[in-house]
Amino acid sequence: MPKNSKVVKRELDDEVIESVKDLLSNEDSSDDAFKKSELMVDDQEEKDVDVEEGSDVEDERPAWNSKLQYILAQVGFSVGLGNVWRFPYLCQKNGGGAYLVPYLILLLIIGIPLFFLELAVGQRIRRGSIGVWNYISPKLGGIGFASCVVCFFVALYYNVIIGWSLFYFSQSFQHPLPWDQCPLVKNTSHTFVEPECEKSSATTYYWYREALNISSSLSESGGLNWKMTICLLAAWVMVCLAMIKGIQSSGKIMYFSSLFPYVVLLCFLIRGLLLNGSVDGIRHMFTPKLEIMLEPKVWREAATQVFFALGLGFGGVIAFSSYNKRDNNCHFDAVLVSFINFFTSVLATLVVFAVLGFKANIINEKCVIQNSEKILKLLKIGNLSHDMIPHHINFSSITAEDYNLVYDIIQKVKEEEFDSLGLKSCQIEDELNKAVQGTGLAFIAFTEAMTHFPASPFWSVMFFLMLVNLGLGSMFGTIEGIITPIVDTFKVRKEILTVICCLVAFFIGLIFVQRSGNYFVTMFDDYSATLPLLIVVILENIAVTRIYGIDKFMEDLKDMLGFSPSQYYYYMWKYVSPLVLLCLLVASIVQMGLSPPGYNAWIEDMATEEFHSYPTWGMIVCISLMVLAILPVPIVFMVRRCNLIDDSSGSLASVSYKRGRIIKEPVNLEGDNTSLIHGKSPSEVPSPNFGKNIYRKQTGSPALNTAPNGRYGIGYLMADMPDMPESDL
Repeated sequence: MPKNSKVVKRELDDEVIESVKDLLSNEDSSDDAFKKSELMVDDQEEKDVDVEEGSDVEDERPAWNSKLQYILAQVGFSVGLGNVWRFPYLCQKNGGGAYLVPYLILLLIIGIPLFFLELAVGQRIRRGSIGVWNYISPKLGGIGFASCVVCFFVALYYNVIIGWSLFYFSQSFQHPLPWDQCPLVKNTSHTFVEPECEKSSATTYYWYREALNISSSLSESGGLNWKMTICLLAAWVMVCLAMIKGIQSSGKIMYFSSLFPYVVLLCFLIRGLLLNGSVDGIRHMFTPKLEIMLEPKVWREAATQVFFALGLGFGGVIAFSSYNKRDNNCHFDAVLVSFINFFTSVLATLVVFAVLGFKANIINEKCVIQNSEKILKLLKIGNLSHDMIPHHINFSSITAEDYNLVYDIIQKVKEEEFDSLGLKSCQIEDELNKAVQGTGLAFIAFTEAMTHFPASPFWSVMFFLMLVNLGLGSMFGTIEGIITPIVDTFKVRKEILTVICCLVAFFIGLIFVQRSGNYFVTMFDDYSATLPLLIVVILENIAVTRIYGIDKFMEDLKDMLGFSPSQYYYYMWKYVSPLVLLCLLVASIVQMGLSPPGYNAWIEDMATEEFHSYPTWGMIVCISLMVLAILPVPIVFMVRRCNLIDDSSGSLASVSYKRGRIIKEPVNLEGDNTSLIHGKSPSEVPSPNFGKNIYRKQTGSPALNTAPNGRYGIGYLMADMPDMPESDL
């Protein structure tokens, strides 16, 4: 090789090296610019940021101050009035202690898995119910809107119950309690007991006449009950003030509203166990009736109680979990909250039946005294012989056991004439078998028992303050299920939305504080939530397992939790839970069809309840409640299916990325999409074009998977981000 050829080769090599260095330096500068651009997804800060539309101002998304505060919020939402006045009734009605077996089985099959699912999607996507389900499947985005509608319907009448509790709480600061005895009526000639009260009882009369001043039918409005109207206003003011700053204000209140009921329940349990007859009530409660456990009705009611006890489908669970850190162990939370809810129900059942056992014991003692006096009269007039009475019986201080012995002897001797004697069998079990639930338990049976307590006003204050706190804890979650999705989706101010929501709910809620308002509460309770929520949760399950993909969801959980969840959840979510929910839906529809639609009206003249069927307009309202609650699902589906919303016209569907977060694209963009980066023109951007074509399949590049929302790669990109896009609607 010629000598000068080596020189030429060395010069060419130097030029090549310099060119490579230039290319590398250009690439580095381009990469540096790219890393600083808004498309950078590796720069994740500790705090999550939401960016307002058309604004460069980043506002921090609220977060829980501590894990304890979050757990208390979830417990406060799931543990509500139903744990105190619904679960004990179902337990007594469906086999006592045997009812706990199907309840626990269904808690493991549908309760914990579905609760875990809602916690996981809320924490992963970090949006309310609308944003979560719209991200997973835009065509099923109506699930979130349906949850909001159901939450609103439930909040309307649930806060009325808090208002009733506030009324009783305010009346408890007097001795004796105002429902202790029947009122006396005076006329010109003499004084007599109020006939309506005499035919029923003091607590029943106070509830229906003094508190509700109830009308005799749904059609008879009777005007507003001003006492209850003021209490309803007070309840909504409390909710509004607690929720106006979101979890930053309500979270602090949770420390009291969630923990105070447990203090009261424990105090009542200790006090109740010291009362005569409490052990009889608890023994009656937990005596298993195994033959009842095999009935399908028991399993249907257990499944329904599990479903509603955890607040599934309301959106409150998703809303609360959306304020969590991305790596929070939501599986532990799901199991913990579910079992706290269960043990709270058992604790409340112990308290209720300890107190009801005491009440039954008092009523039984009165029955023994009254019937012993009848026996003495029958002995005096000669209808009964003294020879049939055992010698050790002393009617002046007769016990229940001695009375039952005398009763059995008389029944055997006077078999043919026994019915005409008018004697009653005073069995404590007969009184305990009178199952009561709901308002009948809280405002009649329990209040009557407390009148016999020493220092009864103190216990009354504690009990109704507990009911207020239980109700408020559930209301916070219910309102959060409305406010959070709307704020995340439409970017409105939370304070203004909260005030407007509470004002609208108060004015609509005036229908519940008419004299006929109790009948409307029954109507809403029966028809506004049951079927719509079942449909919502079934669709949630389908959206995650079938549309988003159960395998991908399990991978997301592994990435989020740091470990793979048990395969148990895989099979529950994919096969068992949907099947059980469908069976529950069919059973609920059948039950609703077999049960005549109606309500129990209070008849003043007879001082008793009487079943009335709903009038035609009442049936229309019932059907409308169910239809309106589920209507958003087909509407959003059709809007998406028919492309009635143009995603390319700057709607909420158009999104771009800023440091791993999603923001809305500016409207009416022209030219190259590089203008998305700090609003710069293509010539100002040092890096290559990063427009819509970044998500398109490039020639020679591997195929990209399609995300659930139909955009290439976006779904997987967002799966690793702490924040997700707002809803398209």
